[in-house]
Amino acid sequence: MNDTKHVPGRRSEHDRGGAATAAPPRAPARERRRPASPQWTAWAFLAPVTLYLALFYAYPLYRNLDLSLRDYTVRSFVQGDAPFTGLANYQRVFDDPTFVPALLHTVVFTVVCLVFQYAIGLALAVFFHQHFRLSTTLRALFLVPWLLPLIVSASTWSWMFNSDSGIVNAALHAVGVGPVNWLTSPDWSLTSVIIANIWIGVPFNLVVLYSGLQSVPGSLYEAAALDGANAWQRFWRITFPLLRPVSAITLLLGLVYTLKVFDIIWIMTKGGPADSSTTFATWSYQLGFGNLLPAFGPGAAVGNLLVVAALVFGLVHVRVQRKQALS
Repeated sequence: MNDTKHVPGRRSEHDRGGAATAAPPRAPARERRRPASPQWTAWAFLAPVTLYLALFYAYPLYRNLDLSLRDYTVRSFVQGDAPFTGLANYQRVFDDPTFVPALLHTVVFTVVCLVFQYAIGLALAVFFHQHFRLSTTLRALFLVPWLLPLIVSASTWSWMFNSDSGIVNAALHAVGVGPVNWLTSPDWSLTSVIIANIWIGVPFNLVVLYSGLQSVPGSLYEAAALDGANAWQRFWRITFPLLRPVSAITLLLGLVYTLKVFDIIWIMTKGGPADSSTTFATWSYQLGFGNLLPAFGPGAAVGNLLVVAALVFGLVHVRVQRKQALS
């Protein structure tokens, strides 16, 4: 037998091997903590925006849809026991004699305002892009209509279009033209609110389109000038095509804003006379709040028609932009 003596203070080979293969000491708790998942971080940043959209967009839209599908009165609006009527409120709106004139006025008001606001805004943006002396000061002055409260702008235009003491009729009288009943004539009331809204919307188009012009390389204009292109050719072949993405978003935002214009029309004409300037926005307000016996359901139905129209044009814009990005 081979006896092995144990020497105090010495470790055997087995002991040294076990110590060598032993697990390292544990790291502190702070080092062992795993980093947060990027997905949870993203949701944390999105939570405030999601909550805001849910409270101030999703819930009002839901309430408006619920109003349009029930027969709400003042009592049932407070108590919340309105009976469900389905699409009866929408049928009531479509059968109303005000529907067709209001639809035509909404289309005319929106299209004419968009065309003139965009055309004037684009012309001013190209004009101020020349960077002449006082261009910054004049551009700032053109922003005044956009900065004024709508009630101030609408009240100012109401005074200017006054049949007896308005400055517009005074200017017409100076050139030998008789007075025009801008706000009290069914033939001129819609024209009056269109002019006022164009004046208010031009600065927005000017600012956005002018910003878009800053991204157009100046070398393109220099090359076109060397090739003999005149000012109109440079605009039509260079400026206008390169501004298409900016123009698309400008027209979309202008469309959404113009569809829901209420303040200007209500302050100037209240949709009259004889519903000659009534649009869906003013009609919805008249149905819901303009009578002693409010029709909450039909008023909400008219408002939902505006929401659907804006949503359709928004989806068309997204689809067109996606096709352009893929092409």
